[in-house]
Amino acid sequence: MAKQFNIPRSYRSDLIGKIKTRRAAEDSRKEQLHGTIVDVGPVVFHIARFFGFCYGVENAIEIAYRALEENPGKRIFLLSEMIHNPHVNSDLLSRGVRFLQTAEGKQLIPFSELKADDIVIIPAFGTTREMFAALTALGINPQSYNATCPFVEKVWKRGQQLAQQGYSIVIHGKHTHEETRATFSHIQIDGPSVVVRDKEETETLARYIRGELPLERFSKDFEGRYSTNFDPAQHLTRMGVVNQTTMLAEETREISAMVRDALAMKFGEAQIGSHYADTRDTLCYATSENQRAMRGLLQERADLAVIVGGYNSSNTSHLVELCEGKLPAFYVKDADEIVSAEEIHHLDLTTKQVVRTRGWLPTTQEKVHILISAGASCPDAMVESVISKISSLYPSASALAEAVGS
Repeated sequence: MAKQFNIPRSYRSDLIGKIKTRRAAEDSRKEQLHGTIVDVGPVVFHIARFFGFCYGVENAIEIAYRALEENPGKRIFLLSEMIHNPHVNSDLLSRGVRFLQTAEGKQLIPFSELKADDIVIIPAFGTTREMFAALTALGINPQSYNATCPFVEKVWKRGQQLAQQGYSIVIHGKHTHEETRATFSHIQIDGPSVVVRDKEETETLARYIRGELPLERFSKDFEGRYSTNFDPAQHLTRMGVVNQTTMLAEETREISAMVRDALAMKFGEAQIGSHYADTRDTLCYATSENQRAMRGLLQERADLAVIVGGYNSSNTSHLVELCEGKLPAFYVKDADEIVSAEEIHHLDLTTKQVVRTRGWLPTTQEKVHILISAGASCPDAMVESVISKISSLYPSASALAEAVGS
């Protein structure tokens, strides 16, 4: 039985909970990827099989609120954002929690102001070895409320094991993201590592592996993204790939294949076992499930998609990317972004700006079909509020509760 976490009731949704419970009972093997149909008359919602809070996020939220409950009167700090959801972070701030850093690592409160009896919560993304050491030196135990996702720690451990076996590590991730910074820190102590963001950067790395580019250029092409102990002349010969757990799982597999193929071309297919480590076991189950479910939804008839999540959420952005070129997709942080049936505010992934789109809802057809999903840091209550807001735009829509049934 899955672990039940103690998280605030305000994050939960009876409606979404009912849908998830029903689907889990019908599909215990998690093989069915079709959406749950909620037909309220003029609009039909196709709700993803998997979406919303994952194990690591619920674990982090439980730890953060437990820290508040167990330490009345004490100063409580978050190293940075607990998760990439503005509502969760805002709620913690409203309860007196203070952020020490931004998500990008900019210092907000000097460590010199911390005292040994202060509480510091490590967020779900984890943090660097250097940060653990710095907090310990101040007399603060960073393990007391360490909310690092177990699946992130699994990546660290796998990377460390590979490094100890003589492999250099390719990290598929965004090098400025908290999780990737932490993974880079934990792995580079044991062995050389380099970060690639996408297939384009991996192809550049592959060209170095194959010997097609002069090694003197490596430091410029991967500036700020390789460990100080990385010697391209020595460390492009035995490699394994791990990932930032919120990246596109399919892209990580493709990047792994590109690294493998480059090594096979350099050293021969017969010798690949000595040069490439298969590391598919570092993919996060929740990221994979949510992305599989999105692909399943995209097989269904639909006019548009609405994806809910924080605008700095990597895993949410990848759900939106899966929709690109297939149908209009609107990335909203909450129901307030839905202004009316005529106007919606949403994040444009290309410009990274929130834009206004008019005429987003079709108005000339009898029924509108809308795909619904959400990122792993998005509370179920927010998904329900988005569905309710859209439904309320149709005066003739029946009640959601009636559409879902008992």
